[in-house]
Amino acid sequence: MRLGIIGLPQSGKTTIFNALTRGNQPLTTSGGRFEVHTGGVDVPDRRLDRLSEMFKPRKTIYAKVTYADITGLEGSKTAISGALLNQITQMDGLLHVVRCFEDESVPHPSGSVEPRRDIATMDSELLINDLVVVERKLERLGEERRKGGGRDKAVIDREIALFERFNAALSTETPLRDVDLSAEEEKTLSGFGFLTRKPMLIVLNLGEGQAPPEVDYPHKHSGVVALQGKLEMDIVQLPPEDAPVFMSEYGIEELGLERVIRLSYDLLGLHSFFTIGDDEVRAWALRRGGTALEAAGTVHTDMQKGFIRAEVVTHADLVALGGFAEARSKGKLRLEGKEYVVQDGEIVHIRFNV
Repeated sequence: MRLGIIGLPQSGKTTIFNALTRGNQPLTTSGGRFEVHTGGVDVPDRRLDRLSEMFKPRKTIYAKVTYADITGLEGSKTAISGALLNQITQMDGLLHVVRCFEDESVPHPSGSVEPRRDIATMDSELLINDLVVVERKLERLGEERRKGGGRDKAVIDREIALFERFNAALSTETPLRDVDLSAEEEKTLSGFGFLTRKPMLIVLNLGEGQAPPEVDYPHKHSGVVALQGKLEMDIVQLPPEDAPVFMSEYGIEELGLERVIRLSYDLLGLHSFFTIGDDEVRAWALRRGGTALEAAGTVHTDMQKGFIRAEVVTHADLVALGGFAEARSKGKLRLEGKEYVVQDGEIVHIRFNV
């Protein structure tokens, strides 16, 4: 679960990275050098906090998301180098930091702060890269069909039709995440890292006390969130005992970065299930629609191989009833098979034998 942080120069990518990861990477420009800094963060989850309060384990382990601060764009140019492109294609999603703050000491490369323009600029570059990949693929497919002697022509024709749909979408500046695909088409694309197919979270990087501008980003698997990047970075870098006082002075009840982390997790199509043991209470990330068998494999491959049944109870029922014994006596602890679709927030105990 990796999200790449991208954006134009002077947009505050590293500030947002530091705020999200509680890091202290230098804010000075890389001078156009290609660099990647990564940091893993816990996904805040009050449901897990409640379970930890109830069962008092030695360890409480949250689901995690990894952010990668990717630099390498220089000046007002947005040409994506080969090394930069290789990194972005490996990401599960993208977090586009868009500058909204004014700062005379940090001039905007384009001469003015205009969030909508910057979003369009970055989107255009991602679209162009995908369009090049699609056109090259269509050329290879056309050559393959002419030569024959290889794959079934019906299979090739289906792929040609798919990539022609992509070509038409990209030519009208439509990101590929807006194109609906069948399960079979999804499999066909498993080896491609199309940039505009990746989930995208637009982060409006505000100045202190600044109201967020109205930004419409009506694309599928996308979202928009505002964050006072510099202020939140300063808060997370304070000693733990000082941060609540600082937040109280500014009237901040919840750090915006926690909202960004949760949105990132949700944007990747993930939700959490929980396991409870003597030593730890833990949240595990699972794709929405994932089965009990997949959940077992997430915990340990042996559980998946020797899967027998899953004991399942909802978070609300377990908390309300006070424990597993009570949930079992009230018929709230269920036995489910391998095809059961695990719901968000359920506590799952795997019965297995290897």
